Amino acid sequence: MNSLQKAIALLLMASAAQGTLNAQQQDGVITLVNPSFEDMPRHSKPPRGWIDCGSGGETPVDVQPSGTFSVTKPAHDGETYLGMVVRDNDTWEMVSQRLSAPMKKGTCYEFSIFLCRSELYVSYSRLSDETANYTTPAKLRIYGGYDYCDKQYLLGETNLIINTRWLEYRFKFDPLENYSHISFEAFYKTPTLFPYNGNILADKASAIVPIPCDETLAEKEELKQPEQKPAAQTPPKKPDTTTAGKPNSPPAQPTSPAPRSEPATTEPKPAIVENADFSKIKRSDLKKGQTLRLEGILFEVDRSVIAKESYTALNELVNFMLENPDITIEIGGHTNGLCSDAFCDQLSTARAKVVSEYMAQRGIPRARLQYKGYGKRFPIAGNDTPEGRRKNQRVEVKILDMGS
Repeated sequence: MNSLQKAIALLLMASAAQGTLNAQQQDGVITLVNPSFEDMPRHSKPPRGWIDCGSGGETPVDVQPSGTFSVTKPAHDGETYLGMVVRDNDTWEMVSQRLSAPMKKGTCYEFSIFLCRSELYVSYSRLSDETANYTTPAKLRIYGGYDYCDKQYLLGETNLIINTRWLEYRFKFDPLENYSHISFEAFYKTPTLFPYNGNILADKASAIVPIPCDETLAEKEELKQPEQKPAAQTPPKKPDTTTAGKPNSPPAQPTSPAPRSEPATTEPKPAIVENADFSKIKRSDLKKGQTLRLEGILFEVDRSVIAKESYTALNELVNFMLENPDITIEIGGHTNGLCSDAFCDQLSTARAKVVSEYMAQRGIPRARLQYKGYGKRFPIAGNDTPEGRRKNQRVEVKILDMGS
């Protein structure tokens, strides 16, 4: 083939690729750059097209199989794949990239990726400096955001990756906003009591394809791995109205007329204020005992670390308290229902406390601040949707006293 023929062939290939891309964009399909993580096998450097987002200043992800850390498992697709670890010093690895087009709020998508765990991932413990095999099972978390490494919203997560052969994991994304970036994060079993050493291998990520929001993604049976889930609640039994006259049935008791209700002598309970904005709330609008729900205070997943986007709402609350020095409040922490009772109580209390500490460090006397964790006892929405779980996982402010 001469140079002219080669040039024509390249133009035809480029035109075909552009046509495919245009068709995908018209159909709403979102593509990733280098979805199979192809690159030169090496450690501590992300594959082309991906940005490192690891925590704690540790080394970046690896392109495997490089033989480094004793990882030699063949790729599922192409020649290489992504290797990520979690460590016993509470650091973990993550990569990110910009999507070919933003996900759209109100649109549902399906996505899949092949994952497994390497039987060998030999490095050294960050705590003991001794040789360690990073093989304790970890999980993959997928986030949507507005920039590289931005964990704005948890789109999905796996169970612990216990399989050592490549398996396809499928997800249904239901973004709350128009997220332009995606991040893949290796993380510990949750709730995390003690950080540990573990690994995840990832290969052949799919395009992100729009689907009807009422479509259910049936997972393969072998991918349904055990993980602690909240115990199913048994509905209350309906009263048995068919036992009258049966042996051992207690005789029916005559019913007494209900006592006549007396006029209420106390004031009605103050209404709850949804999505409270303390930059606009007036003292005259508040009453003792009133509860105000704050949607702008967010935390890292399963942790009591305040997310950076929460500081605006927190500072508005601080300013309100400074301007009203006779008001005393309770900070109430609430979780969604996807954790055990003990962990939900612990997490909600820790989150309420860290908000109280933030305010105290900015000049609010501790005597005017109380905090309490309510766990998952008072849901305000269902826990079967991301939106419902987001509403349940909230911070509330209760007015305890307003002075004289």
